[in-house]
Amino acid sequence: MPVRAWGAVPATVAALRQAISQIAPAALPAFTRELDQAADQSRQGADLSPLQRFIAQWAVYVHIQRRPEVAADLRRWEDIAEADEVAKARQAASEIGRILDEAHAAVDLAAAPSRPIVTASVPAPGSGAL
Repeated sequence: MPVRAWGAVPATVAALRQAISQIAPAALPAFTRELDQAADQSRQGADLSPLQRFIAQWAVYVHIQRRPEVAADLRRWEDIAEADEVAKARQAASEIGRILDEAHAAVDLAAAPSRPIVTASVPAPGSGAL
């Protein structure tokens, strides 16, 4: 798998693990679980795409978590998105999308395919909380 340097965001599994252990240690079990899943999918399909998506997702997670004000804003919008009020939920979805789009652009992943991620409270990406 090619390793890309995304500015200050780590682009390898080892570097991502190190960054997560420093900024969000409670997310390490989710990181490890999802890494195992991505590796299994890559082996089964003889395709590196699952590992590339894994790295992209967690690079975005690290990018957001390194900015406490952005991470807090995202958590706030995620909470609002769960509200029963449709208008507020739509606005929250729009703001969550904006935050994630900015994070993807910042780590040069805007064109890379990815699935929705969870960046607020742990559990982390792929937990199904979003």
